[in-house]
Amino acid sequence: MLTLICISLGSGGCSLSRPDSYAKMETPDLTGTLSRQPAPTESDLAFARTAASDVLTKGGKDTSQPWENPETGARGSVTPLSQAYSAEDGRTCRDFLASYVNGRAESWLQGAACKVGQGRWEIHTIKPWTKT
Repeated sequence: MLTLICISLGSGGCSLSRPDSYAKMETPDLTGTLSRQPAPTESDLAFARTAASDVLTKGGKDTSQPWENPETGARGSVTPLSQAYSAEDGRTCRDFLASYVNGRAESWLQGAACKVGQGRWEIHTIKPWTKT
């Protein structure tokens, strides 16, 4: 009797497997979500740079500056990460983190800015954020 049950279960494998249509629906959604990283346009980066310069110039503690590009619909905010520090060339610099949202996709950018004349900050780097 036990042998008959084992044979029945073994031959009835299709009732234990997932239908092909389900596998086809699930896989593209999952891989598409994981591999998508929105890439900011140059126009988006210009708005993010302006917001970064503004928030660093204001010098407030624990503040963020929102930004939005009306042409692309992209938006985000810029938040200073640390206190100002002295760069190797003697300039005063500061790091920041910027969010980038376009539609339902979101990513992060990291950057650095240094002080230039009249207390303004010039953005030197802005690139995709990588965890270290």
